[in-house]
Amino acid sequence: MAKYFDVHPENPQRRAIGRVVDIVRADGLIAYPTDSCFALGCQPGNKDGIDRIRSIRDLDNRHHFTLVCQNFAQLGQLVHINNPVFRALKASTPGSYTFILPATKEVPRRLLHPKKKTVGVRIPDHVTAQALLAELGEPLLSSTLLLPDEDEPLTQGWEIKERLDHVVDAVVDSGDCGTEPTTVIDFSSEVPEILRRGAGDTARFEEPQ
Repeated sequence: MAKYFDVHPENPQRRAIGRVVDIVRADGLIAYPTDSCFALGCQPGNKDGIDRIRSIRDLDNRHHFTLVCQNFAQLGQLVHINNPVFRALKASTPGSYTFILPATKEVPRRLLHPKKKTVGVRIPDHVTAQALLAELGEPLLSSTLLLPDEDEPLTQGWEIKERLDHVVDAVVDSGDCGTEPTTVIDFSSEVPEILRRGAGDTARFEEPQ
C-alpha cells in the first residue's frame, strides 16, 4: 500500500519531505504535485521505477521521459545547450515547460529517445516539488500522471491513492495543482518545435506571422 503524505502547500513539513525522499532513495515510485498537475517520479537509475511508470501509463520506448530539476545548474549537467537556447530556457524557468534537448553522458541510456538521443528536462515552479528536489539533491525522473484512455490527468491526492495504491509507494498531496500538463518544446533541431501546448505560454517560441 502507498503511504499518503498531506503536505502544507506553502510550508512543506521537513519531516514529511524527508520521509518521501527516503522512499525515493530506496527505489520507490512516488506520485507528487507540480505546477502543472501530478507526476510520477523516481530516481533516474531506478529501472524498476521506470518500468512501473511505463506500465501505469502504457508507454512505448519512444516516450520522452522528463528529468525534473531543482535549478539551472542541475539541468545544465544533463543536456547540451547553446547560447540562444540557454536564453530561451532561462526566460521560461522555473515554469510549466518541458524542453527536449540532446542528452549528455550523465543521463542513463535507457532514458533517451532511441533514435534522437534526447531527453526532456524541466524546472517546476511549485513549492512542494522544489522541496522534494532540494532534499533529494538530484533530478527526479518523471512523467505526467495521465492514465491510459483518460483525457485528463488525476488531480486529487486521495483519488490517486485509491486508484494506484498497489503500484506506487507514496502519494504526496499539497492541494490542487491544476489539470493542464506542461508545454513541450523540442530544441533538438535548429528551429524550436512545439510538441504539446499546455500550461506554459508558447508565444516566445513561435515565429512571427
